[in-house]
Amino acid sequence: MTMRILLLAHAFNSLTQRLYVELTELGHELSVELDVNDEVTREAVELFRPGLIVAPYLRRAIPEAVWRRQICLVVHPGPRGDRGPSALDWAILDGAAEWGVTVLQADAALDAGDVWESVAFPMRLATKSSLYRHEVTEAAVQAVLGAVAKAEAGALGEPLEPSRSRWRPAVQQAQRAIDWARDTTAAVLRKIRSADGSPGVADALFEEPCHLLDAHPEERLVGAPGELIARWDGALCRATVDGAVWIGHVRRRLGPLPFTLPSVHAFAEAAQRLPENPGSYRDLWYEERDGVGFLHFPFRSGAMSTSGCERLLAAFLDARRRPTRVIALMGGPDYWANGIHLCLIEAAAHPADESWRNINAMNELSRALIETDTQLTVAALEGNAGAGGVFLALAADRVLARSAVVLNPHYKAMGNLHGSEHWTYLLPRRCGEARGRQVAAARLPMGTAEALRLGLIDARCAGDGPTFRRWVEQEAVRLAGDPDLPRLLAEKRRRRAADEQHKPLEKYREEELEQMKLNFYGFDPSFHVARYNFVHKVAKSRTPLYLARHRRRDWCPPEG
Repeated sequence: MTMRILLLAHAFNSLTQRLYVELTELGHELSVELDVNDEVTREAVELFRPGLIVAPYLRRAIPEAVWRRQICLVVHPGPRGDRGPSALDWAILDGAAEWGVTVLQADAALDAGDVWESVAFPMRLATKSSLYRHEVTEAAVQAVLGAVAKAEAGALGEPLEPSRSRWRPAVQQAQRAIDWARDTTAAVLRKIRSADGSPGVADALFEEPCHLLDAHPEERLVGAPGELIARWDGALCRATVDGAVWIGHVRRRLGPLPFTLPSVHAFAEAAQRLPENPGSYRDLWYEERDGVGFLHFPFRSGAMSTSGCERLLAAFLDARRRPTRVIALMGGPDYWANGIHLCLIEAAAHPADESWRNINAMNELSRALIETDTQLTVAALEGNAGAGGVFLALAADRVLARSAVVLNPHYKAMGNLHGSEHWTYLLPRRCGEARGRQVAAARLPMGTAEALRLGLIDARCAGDGPTFRRWVEQEAVRLAGDPDLPRLLAEKRRRRAADEQHKPLEKYREEELEQMKLNFYGFDPSFHVARYNFVHKVAKSRTPLYLARHRRRDWCPPEG
């Protein structure tokens, strides 16, 4: 049995996308409505007439006129009985050993409706955003699929026992304020991690108010508590009472750039007074064993800045000169890559020029991967990938993915951006011309089951991050030890030569960049508007039609 399910969400975020993928793969009929206002929500329900409403990510209550007439299941990132808007924040601040996700029915009281499913998980020392993308998402998928199965069977939830109900208000900045004269490194990390993503911890750098995000421990550098002691790439190092932490990103509260930026970029002039010293901090590193080079680049949010692309290209070229047989590009645990760095482009004095530099840096990296004929290359997608990040992965010889990964292999949602990274060569090479056009035009998230069917990935592995990394290492070492490897490399060179003869790689790049030049410098400002809205987190005023199928002209309302 399948159901017609409406996903109601504040934004089409990573969890909402994952549920869209999972429920669609099971054959359910899905549509999405962004929570703009009560009237829009009521209208969506009338148009789509869902059998069930699932709300994975909301910032306000579902209208009473909707939940009284329709079963509405809300995903709460807390265990059974936990209530309130800062569930995961409190779990991190309190040092909880175990947490969970509960699917409950919308009711008059927030988070107090009947419980349909509740799934627990062990907590990990990580940021709120990382926990949300991994443990919370996996538990939410399990809980939602269990709840949907109950709805299909005609079952209902169970009332929440009053004795197990606990309301906790939103965490205030005062409750996670850092006392640099007293707080240990562990305490500082816990506070910043509890606010990572949103809202950040209110503090100050260079006597300017800002919100701190993206904190990492420093193992060697020390200084007076609270003192800024070093910079490296985009991060600033600040001393604590027993060590130091790196502040990777900040959001300034004053000035013309009130959005998240690498700390050094946000305070560009003042930061230059600090000495450059990496200490133990790294956002790009290389390891080698058993004939395989492993290149890690856990860039925040998967954003590939111009300098990040250049550093990664230099590291890759160094790895290519090593006596290895396989190079595995590992990305990071939360994201593999998501394409050009929209925040740094928005912050640039001339955004069009920085866009142009950024896409050309991505293209150099893509070309280096495509033209590598001395080793086999592997793209290992532990985390999600989008836009140019997906096509960068397709430049590798083998694409391996964790089963839970969500791909967004398209650009058009960002103001009709055409895209580059040699995608017009890479995508048809993987799945054919006709399918390639469909994938690029769809604007929808894709799970690994569909990606495997289309040929966008070569294999997938279930399990968590450590399980996936062990599997990738085994696969890469197996490839490196394969006695057939010389023949595989010879076939790779033959195919590349034939492709080049048919149409030079540079021609694909030129054609793509002609379109990108129009996106960046042409009369249509769609890319610049979409980028501004994305960077400044401007809420959408309506749901795009590619998500809200119930609002399309070709939508046929169900009978009855």
